[in-house]
Amino acid sequence: MKKLYALLAVFALLFSACSNKGSSKTITVGATPVPHAEILEFVKPLLAKEGYTLDIRVFNDYVIPNIAVFNGEIDANFFQHTPYLEQFNKDKNTDLVKTVSVHLEPIGIYSAKLKSIDELPNDGSIAIPNDPTNGNRALELLQNAGIIKLNNEKEIKTKLDIVENPKNIKITEIEAPQLPRTIGDFDLSIINTNFAIAANLNPLKDALLLESKDSPYANILVVKKGNENKDGIKALNKILNSEEVRGFIREKYQGAILEAF
Repeated sequence: MKKLYALLAVFALLFSACSNKGSSKTITVGATPVPHAEILEFVKPLLAKEGYTLDIRVFNDYVIPNIAVFNGEIDANFFQHTPYLEQFNKDKNTDLVKTVSVHLEPIGIYSAKLKSIDELPNDGSIAIPNDPTNGNRALELLQNAGIIKLNNEKEIKTKLDIVENPKNIKITEIEAPQLPRTIGDFDLSIINTNFAIAANLNPLKDALLLESKDSPYANILVVKKGNENKDGIKALNKILNSEEVRGFIREKYQGAILEAF
C-alpha cells in the first residue's frame, strides 16, 4: 500500500509539472475583433507549431486592454498604434512598449446621407473619434479634404485648433466603437477601419475618402516594459511579421488593410 501511495504521489507531481509547463507556454493577447482578433486566429496554429498556445481575449474598448497588460492580467495586446500608446502612457503613467508593427488601418470618411464630400452642406455635422490621437487623424483628414484648416503647430490637434471652418461645420466627438452606430445622425462620420469593417462597411467601396497609405499609424503588438524579450513574445513577433501573415492580410482584406512590415 505504501508503494502504491508513493507511486500515486510521483504521478501527481509529474501531472503538476506538466500542467505548470503547459500554462507557462500560453500567451494571452487582448485584441479588438476586426481585424486584430482575426489575424490572431490565423496566427494561432502557426504559433502552436512553436510550442505555444495563443489565448485571444476580445475587447471592444481602447482602454481596458492596456490596463490589463499593465496589471499583468494578459501578456500583450493588439489594437492600437504608436501615437495612441504614447499618449496613453503619458496620461495613465504606464510603461507599455511596442514590439512589432503588423498592419495599417486607414481611417476613412463615411456617410449614410451623402455620396460625395462635395455635397457637405453649410452648417453640416461631422462625427469624429473622441480619443486624442484618432481625433487628430480625423481632423487632419478633414483638412486634407479641404473642409477645415488647422493650426499645425501642435502634434496632437483638437477642435480648438481649427482656424478656418468656411462651412461652419459642427464637429462632435464620439467613442470610436460607437461611430458606425451613429452614422445616420451626421452628414459625415470618420471611422477607424476596424470598426468600419465590423459594421459591414467596405473601406475601399464605402469610404468617401481614406487616409494616405504613408500614414504613421501602423497597428502594433504591445507588452509591459521588461516583457518584450520573453521567448513567447519573440515567437509571436516573428510570426506576426511572417510571409504567412502578409499573405493572409492581402488575401483577406483586399487592400482595405495593409501590412506594415
